[in-house]
Amino acid sequence: MGRLAPKGLLRLGAKSIIEESILRLLANGMERIVIVTGHLPEQFDPLEVSYRGVVELVHNPQFADSGSMYSLFCARDLVEEDFLLLESDLVYERRCLTACLAAPSRNVVLLTGFSQTSDEVFVATRSGYLHSMSKDRRALAEEAPDCEIKGELVGISKISRELFSIMIEKAMVRFRATLHMDYESNCLVAAAQETPIKCVLIEDLICCEIDYAEHFARARDVIYPAVVAKDGVEKGGEENRASPLAGASQ
Repeated sequence: MGRLAPKGLLRLGAKSIIEESILRLLANGMERIVIVTGHLPEQFDPLEVSYRGVVELVHNPQFADSGSMYSLFCARDLVEEDFLLLESDLVYERRCLTACLAAPSRNVVLLTGFSQTSDEVFVATRSGYLHSMSKDRRALAEEAPDCEIKGELVGISKISRELFSIMIEKAMVRFRATLHMDYESNCLVAAAQETPIKCVLIEDLICCEIDYAEHFARARDVIYPAVVAKDGVEKGGEENRASPLAGASQ
């Protein structure tokens, strides 16, 4: 997946996954959208043209030799406020945004119930706050026996400027040895040791990411039709902008 086009530019409907996400974000009050590009960055240029003054592109020149935290790090100079962080290849219903935005905490990781699909990231919480994450549920339970494995990571988080500063500090230490650092399982988990990050669980969210061909098939045949049936397709929303967003694309 993603060899001829970045995964976020794949289409399940009339528009690409990432453009449908842009429209959904605008309809829910976003003001600025920062997209970090990696592989085939020129393919994102039409989005910056179509959403001039709203969409900003930042390139990660080390995309082939780095992780998602380094992509987010590349956007650090453009993020001066609290923001939402989304994956570019995420297919999701509107509730994912409204639940995250409505949560009173400034630092939120959104969870859904156990899907029993491949490549899940399980989240362990202590008193409702982030403790650790892993793709290995059994190992996570053994590592944190006093925690509850609350649900699966959705790929939408609300991050305060203060939390982002902690993430950057921890990332810069890691970058001395390697640029391979995930923003979620590595950086958010490390930052949670210093500041509380609320985990908001909604058991029945309709959402998925696309990493492999079978994920795309499930998104096309199951998830996307369910999202459209529930929410329809966003067709605008520029009149309601109020908050910034930053997204790690690659």
